[in-house]
Amino acid sequence: MLEKINQLREDIARLKAENAEQIEALRIKYLSKKGEISALFNDFRTVPNEQKKEIGQKLNELKNIATEKINALREAFASKDDISSDIDLTRSAVPYAEGSRHPLSLVKNEIIDIFSRLGFTIAEGPEVEDDWYVFSSLNFAADHPARDMQDTFFIQRNPDVLLRTHTSSVQSRVMEKTQPPIRIICPGRVYRNEAISYRAHCFFHQVEALYVDKNVTFADLKQTLLYFAKEMFGPETKIRLRPSYFPFTEPSAEMDISCNLCGGKGCNFCKHTGWVEILGCGMVDPNVLEACGIDSKQYTGFALGMGVERITNLKYQVKDLRMFSENDVRFLEEFESAH
Repeated sequence: MLEKINQLREDIARLKAENAEQIEALRIKYLSKKGEISALFNDFRTVPNEQKKEIGQKLNELKNIATEKINALREAFASKDDISSDIDLTRSAVPYAEGSRHPLSLVKNEIIDIFSRLGFTIAEGPEVEDDWYVFSSLNFAADHPARDMQDTFFIQRNPDVLLRTHTSSVQSRVMEKTQPPIRIICPGRVYRNEAISYRAHCFFHQVEALYVDKNVTFADLKQTLLYFAKEMFGPETKIRLRPSYFPFTEPSAEMDISCNLCGGKGCNFCKHTGWVEILGCGMVDPNVLEACGIDSKQYTGFALGMGVERITNLKYQVKDLRMFSENDVRFLEEFESAH
């Protein structure tokens, strides 16, 4: 039996394999229950007692050598077949196209970037608000139409809890907790109880700006608006201000820009006027400052607000507002080059 053991040791030392099937065949030949080493263990019963110790040790050594050899061949084959250095195994088997930012996000980020260069910082607030921040602190009269349920979404018909109709509520929160100078921009989603159509939706996005400090004038507002218009729509853009009314600003104005399609000459887009309305603005009403704990005799300020969808329409000529919320991949893919 010793000769047989020694012969198997020499054979096992010379074992080679080129693939996983050959390695498995060698394992079965030597280490399986019907393999050659198992057969020697079965014959061990016939060994004389005085030789059992020596031959038993040799058999155990042979089994360990065979096991180590088979494992070494398996590891060598695995390292040879390892292709992880060439292929990223975390990638999907199917090449998916990369996504792109939503057009509203592109425009919102551009607006924020323009105002950040003027020293404005971002302020945010909750979308579910109370009457004080949305209406009362902003000088809305108790019988103002905006407080009606056909214009505003109230929570469970509670007249004090509602979905904000504008991000001006964020301005109220900041002024209530911060003393001037205040220079903030408030981007966010707002809600109004309107019928959904190509030109209106029940939710949309706004960006509002607020600047409160000593000696802030309408001239500061005008120069801020002019800078924004030129940065957003091009250096040739002109602006004009028309008198308007908002409860929280006095005086108030609507701002138009020269049509970026016809250059102010007149076209169907601007209804042949050469001008397109983009935002509302004005000097912060003293009542609003006082309601938020700011001395209106010492401080003045201006506020402005615009719809992100409106600016996006002008920038990319999107005719239907509903496209922004339908998640149509064909529509969204058109803005990949706008990044």
